Amino acid sequence: MKRFLCAYTFILCCLFSLPSSLQALTVKDLLGRTVQVPKKAERIVAIGPGALRLIVFLGAVGKVVGVEHGEKEWPPAGRPYRIAHPELAGLPIIGLAGPHPTPNPEAIIGVAPDIIFATYISRKEADELQERTNRAVIVLSYGRLGCFYAKEIFRSLKIAGKALGKERRAEELIGFIEAAMEDLRQRVKGVPEADKPKVYVGALGFKGGHGIESTECDFPPFMALKARNVLGNCRGHRFVDKEFLLKADPDVIFLDLGNLHLVKQDYQRHRAFYSSLRAFKEGGVYGILPFNWYTTNVETSLADTYYIGKVLYPDRFREIDPEEKAREIFRLFVGRDVYSAMEAAYGGFGRIDSSSW
Repeated sequence: MKRFLCAYTFILCCLFSLPSSLQALTVKDLLGRTVQVPKKAERIVAIGPGALRLIVFLGAVGKVVGVEHGEKEWPPAGRPYRIAHPELAGLPIIGLAGPHPTPNPEAIIGVAPDIIFATYISRKEADELQERTNRAVIVLSYGRLGCFYAKEIFRSLKIAGKALGKERRAEELIGFIEAAMEDLRQRVKGVPEADKPKVYVGALGFKGGHGIESTECDFPPFMALKARNVLGNCRGHRFVDKEFLLKADPDVIFLDLGNLHLVKQDYQRHRAFYSSLRAFKEGGVYGILPFNWYTTNVETSLADTYYIGKVLYPDRFREIDPEEKAREIFRLFVGRDVYSAMEAAYGGFGRIDSSSW
């Protein structure tokens, strides 16, 4: 009996002294998959567009032990999380980056992560990767491209936050975005539709770079500001022709600075067209920072929205300095003010003077 009690006591001691990294935590990912993860994950990787960005947002970059090839080979400009953390380029490659991620199971096993975070993969792909690596795979999502307030982003932050013990950080970020959305709502509340300038956004990236004809019906910053988009009530990305723009003749045109060089090239060929647009004639053309680079750079999209609001409704954004607001947003989300780096790469917020083109 004494021997039995000793053995029983030993087993109990072993169970209660298991390291926290071996204790299980259950999470449900964006595909509805139930995944068991270590309660204290110390080593992680992220694959697919934007997956690593969410990890940086949560302040868990120190746990990352491998990256996709794009984080080492692509220029960091346009991806604030990568500008803020150049050390990521020194980590081993665990797969190929791209719109359809190609993880390397053997390389992932080699860096021994506790969790694999992934975006833009199917349930079948997630299950297969989990089986091949014997590592927990948690699938996250950004929802609609370019939408910094998508509920899928909030859910992804909460799920990843739970898996990494960063719940409070996730709530802080979600709270900031929700507060910003309410702030924007209140600022534009009550503006009569007839008093709103007609606006257009062009040169948006969409599976590559494009000129002024590339636009979006429900452009998230415009939606947040209830702006008077000349495209009217439609959804998704569009390529419009020059005749449409001449007829719509927007009061204000915003151009994605990441593709401004393409607009300049087109300007050389079609000067008469650009000279006929009111916005170009009257100095109503402005640059915004590109935010769709390896899916949505949430923080850049939010910073752009405040700048656009300042241009469209200066009286209602009187005390807002767009550059300072952008710096505040970047510091919160990626841990460092990267506005100057973005400005050096693309040019910062401001009016675009086409007279020198």
